[in-house]
Amino acid sequence: MAGKELVTKIKLQVPGGQANPAPPIGPALGQHGLNIMEFCKQFNERTKDRPGVPLPAVISVFKDKSFTFILKSPPVASVLKKAAGLAKASPEPGRNIIGKVTREEVLEIARQKMPDFNTTKIESAIRLVEGTARSMGIEIVEKK
Repeated sequence: MAGKELVTKIKLQVPGGQANPAPPIGPALGQHGLNIMEFCKQFNERTKDRPGVPLPAVISVFKDKSFTFILKSPPVASVLKKAAGLAKASPEPGRNIIGKVTREEVLEIARQKMPDFNTTKIESAIRLVEGTARSMGIEIVEKK
């Protein structure tokens, strides 16, 4: 790996097990000359246990047109929607509360996302998750 020269990094968010050469994947990888089908096969293989869950992927593109990719955990918003049982966020957050999550669920989501956050303190991670919940119109309650 030391001999390979990194050209760029591409960030994509793709539903687990559903990568295909259609936009946004095809154009993003095609402009760097990567084998699109090879990425789709590898991504779908690594994410087949999480179908439909949006997963951020960071693809490192090398000079010889090879690539590697890292999968991150699902976005906080999609995990909160699942925990609250919602299809989408509130159109009027702050005025229109459309769901509830417990403090325990917030703590669990914060623990899950810790490697992706820019903090090492669980309290800060909890505040990040709570802020996302508020911006989506989800109320945080002690018990359900």
